[in-house]
Amino acid sequence: MTKGKGRPAAGQAQYDRGLAYLFGDGVAEDHAAAVRCFRRAGEQGDADAQAALGFMYVEGDGVAEDDDEALRWFRRAAEQGHAWAQFCLGCMYAEGRGVEQDDAEAVRWYRLAAEQGNASAQYYLGFMYETGRGVDQDDEEAGRWYRRAGEQGDADAQAALGLAYFFGAGVEQDHAEAVRWFRRAAWQGHVKAQNNLGCMYAAGRGVDQDDEEAGRWYRRAAEQGHVKAQAALNRLGRFS
Repeated sequence: MTKGKGRPAAGQAQYDRGLAYLFGDGVAEDHAAAVRCFRRAGEQGDADAQAALGFMYVEGDGVAEDDDEALRWFRRAAEQGHAWAQFCLGCMYAEGRGVEQDDAEAVRWYRLAAEQGNASAQYYLGFMYETGRGVDQDDEEAGRWYRRAGEQGDADAQAALGLAYFFGAGVEQDHAEAVRWFRRAAWQGHVKAQNNLGCMYAAGRGVDQDDEEAGRWYRRAAEQGHVKAQAALNRLGRFS
């Protein structure tokens, strides 16, 4: 969880105690007790606790699921500049959870978090630009945000950037560069990137054609249930 700017000393001890209960660190794991500690800290203005409490309400973890309460706590943290809470608030608006669905408002909160370096927000902001949700469709801007997230290790962004290079969407088409980004995501277990990397090896696009290597990546995707990868392995005679 990315820390925000608000960290009053009075709330820090309660927040830390909440984490201890959440993870069973030195005390018996007790998520309801974690919620109580986060609430006490959040009411004292601790942004980390407010964000954590929002997450507990979203998940119904230690407390009854309540999107309205989640939204309220995320907003309190987000307004203090807490990047992760800003990202979560963007998700709430994008999905219409606890609030009327509003893509433009989702983009606003994603952008605030993305500009602070939150990789998940950078990926989602790229997705909003790619699909034209809440903002004018812009492949170049999508690629810019995907790159920023991908360079931080976000597998979804890496896979999306691979596709951008494959199709030449917002960037100059470059199959070797597509392979490079697919590979980075595939090594993290991203199933679509594994299948796409298999396709690149099978077709010899951006890399020397290699059925053995194609089969290796198809198998990884197939073992995660990817139907197209399973079919590709069948064609190669390697899936049983």
